[in-house]
Amino acid sequence: MPRPSRPAMSPQLREVYAALLERAPENRIEPDLSRIRRVMELMGDPQHSYRSIRIAGTNGKTTTARILERILREAGLRTGRTTSPHLHSPVERIAIDGSPIDEDGFVQAYRDVEPFARIVDEESLAAGGVRLTYFEYLTAMAYQAFASAPVDVAVVETGLGGTWDATGVVDPDVAVITVIGLDHQEYLGETIAEIAAEKAGILTAGATAVIAAQPEGDAADVLRERVIELGAEAAFEDEQIGVLSRTPGVGGQMLTLQGIAGRYEDLFLSLLGEHQAHNALLAVAAAEALLGGDSPLDAGLLTAALGSVTSPGRAEVVRQSPTILLDAAHNPSGAETLVATVRENFRFTRTIGLVGILQEKDAEQLLATLEPLLDSVVITHSSSPRAIPSHELADLARDVFDDEDRVLEAASLPDAIQQAVDLAEAEGEMFGGVVVAGSVTLAAEVRDLLGLPEEE
Repeated sequence: MPRPSRPAMSPQLREVYAALLERAPENRIEPDLSRIRRVMELMGDPQHSYRSIRIAGTNGKTTTARILERILREAGLRTGRTTSPHLHSPVERIAIDGSPIDEDGFVQAYRDVEPFARIVDEESLAAGGVRLTYFEYLTAMAYQAFASAPVDVAVVETGLGGTWDATGVVDPDVAVITVIGLDHQEYLGETIAEIAAEKAGILTAGATAVIAAQPEGDAADVLRERVIELGAEAAFEDEQIGVLSRTPGVGGQMLTLQGIAGRYEDLFLSLLGEHQAHNALLAVAAAEALLGGDSPLDAGLLTAALGSVTSPGRAEVVRQSPTILLDAAHNPSGAETLVATVRENFRFTRTIGLVGILQEKDAEQLLATLEPLLDSVVITHSSSPRAIPSHELADLARDVFDDEDRVLEAASLPDAIQQAVDLAEAEGEMFGGVVVAGSVTLAAEVRDLLGLPEEE
């Protein structure tokens, strides 16, 4: 049933990507911005040649970035977008006017940074430090590519946290913080308040803050205190801005939003799930703040933007008969959102999970969150070296599900997909569904095997 994978990278891209991977990995923070600041300084600080919007949070960053960028393009601005991680190819991390740069452009961005990175690496190692990390180098590449395009505005998703994230060398016009939950505790802190403090590091006195409603009171308190301390202009969800109404529909939902400058009715958003309505709200408010704040956005502009936006790997239907829904849910809060989205939008008579999780994640809680939704689960793993081996994750799942018959295991991902589909269609079942979750890498590889196109 799965199709062959898409063509491999070009030799030049493979060489460059291998060089990037030799650096400190993306999931490791080196809490020091001196390296990225130094390399950008040597390059002439290209990140200051355009306006920018910076986005932090635990979940929803990528989709918010995609919606926001789509609105800004519809408004006639030339945009850059950098998000992470990628699904299929590293070129997805750097987009110009909504489309990933081509492989030659990615290689050129690497070469543009290379001589300056070499200087910074040598300086840092001589002082007892480390080389530019993988994410720092990619960030420098994105900022350089945006300047070369050139773009009018960059939409920038943080990697981990905010305070020490390499994207922080921009001076944003708008800072957006999505919902905050527990994730990456080994770097960001063990409590919601500690994590919120790290995310709040993107806020500045000169940037308008757009802040999502926080389910955790500690996060809300930390963010509000930081806004007050900075004296920054701010729009808080459920205060200055809000989702006034939403009606789920086929292929999306109808929304009424209260933005900073206007009320927007009868907007169709081509994404599933209540959480996406709130992501759209943040994007609309951020666009208002960037484009003037006092004047409402054109209704036709918003209709065109929200009705056509995509977010691959986020509550995405990738096949029908049976329905296969995949989501990059990789932490408990993301899993809770996925469960709510499935229950709201689908009436599966049998729901089969296809789950693979990375080692640094709270696998037990993630499985426990998914368990009430699933009739059975097929445990597998992606090709990531950080993936929990399927036999280990299956043992954990049997404890969580408390019923060995509901837990199956398939180390081969193509076999796992087929097994999940067969279970969904067992006994002539016509309304079964498969829900893929657990990691971005799993979502990407399922998309790849099913022959789904890459980004727009």
